[in-house]
Amino acid sequence: MVPRDRRKVYRVRQIIDSVVDRGSFLEIGRGFGRELVTGLARLDGWPVALMAGDPYHYGGAWGTGTCQKVVRFVDLAQTFHLPVVHLVDCPGFQVGRASEASGAIRHGVRAMTAIDQATVPWCSIILRNVFGVAGGAHQPHARFTTRYAWPSARWGSLPLEGGIEAAYRAELDAAPDPKAALAEIDARLEALRSPFRSAEAFWVEEIIDPRDTRRLLCEFANMAAPVREAGKQSFTMRP
Repeated sequence: MVPRDRRKVYRVRQIIDSVVDRGSFLEIGRGFGRELVTGLARLDGWPVALMAGDPYHYGGAWGTGTCQKVVRFVDLAQTFHLPVVHLVDCPGFQVGRASEASGAIRHGVRAMTAIDQATVPWCSIILRNVFGVAGGAHQPHARFTTRYAWPSARWGSLPLEGGIEAAYRAELDAAPDPKAALAEIDARLEALRSPFRSAEAFWVEEIIDPRDTRRLLCEFANMAAPVREAGKQSFTMRP
């Protein structure tokens, strides 16, 4: 489902359909904030709020519209006591003049705050990219959440693409074979963000076989069901 070539995109809605109860996914806001797919679904009969990064749009990087979408969707889940399932593929916030002019970071902080304020059960499955501040906002940080990673997961402060040549310019210029030197540096840095290295350091709870994803999500939905409490939340959806 996720190409080995990290420059290639994939259809995340196919992954969604493969893990939720058949025919249960109801997408919300498909034409807005298209870097993130959001909707309601069922897992083993239990209702959940599901969001997933869509690499077909800016590689899944969060822009202003996406951040606004996150706020509203997480507030929706919080208001109606819905556990959140997040299929993560986010290389960070969008950058550039247009993003700065639209206040992407300001809206991004609101999205991160909405996620951290949420008290509903939360499960993240890291499919591929989780970089930067936006990538780090894939789950609430101040409480226990459930998190798994596919073997295709990659994370760090920033993606290496485009940065190695700048950071190691002097070393590459001095090398007798710049292409070989670049390949060696790339391999060395890639090893540092391997999901297996991160798992060994307990930075991610468990790397799973993607074929087990639905089973584990259904397990999460059944564990979350009895701990949900009816009644008014401490806050409702923001205007």
